[in-house]
Amino acid sequence: MILIVEDEPKLASLVTDYLQAAHFETEHIADGREALAAIRARKPELVLLDLMLPGRDGLEICRELRTFSDVPVIMLTARVEEIDRLIGLEMGADDYICKPFSPREMVARVKAILRRARAKSSGLPAQSLLEIRPEHHSAKLDGQVLSLTPVEFRLLQALAAAEGNILSREHLLNHLYADHRVVTDRTVDSHIKNLRRKFDAVMPGHDLIRSIYGVGYKLELN
Repeated sequence: MILIVEDEPKLASLVTDYLQAAHFETEHIADGREALAAIRARKPELVLLDLMLPGRDGLEICRELRTFSDVPVIMLTARVEEIDRLIGLEMGADDYICKPFSPREMVARVKAILRRARAKSSGLPAQSLLEIRPEHHSAKLDGQVLSLTPVEFRLLQALAAAEGNILSREHLLNHLYADHRVVTDRTVDSHIKNLRRKFDAVMPGHDLIRSIYGVGYKLELN
């Protein structure tokens, strides 16, 4: 069961509809003061937790939640500043989704985090979606060959080597061109856009390369 803690009725209804269409059982509460009791009683597989709630805010809830449970938490927020993201993650959140967001992306994030959590609890490694073979200069996503330019391949290698970690544009620029030509940050953005397009052709609706506002990019496969 996925517990949705969100005080905006229309958004809560939309999230509920999409999760139920993806065959998840859901429960919704709108008051932050009821969140911890509901988590203790219902023991959800995952919590979608709004940052700004009546009664008690999401960061405070997440901080106390981590004293008794390791249930995955995705925070929903309209705050896009990086400091809010970092504070939330330090409080124990597993991921962030900034409003307004695509319901399809939200479902994809939920599935990815649940895959990771289930693999961890079973003691088995999560199956990697990406296979890179540098000796053949080739890459596969979900078993399908990606047609990449040399620059896109080097960019993907850099992202994959630091999977789950944020890489700055400057860091990525250093991996793009063998002749170290002078290029701008926008060059990275352009190649990231192309990689995303090729990823989406294989796995529509899965945002595997995430933009971190004001910082850079990271690759998230699970």
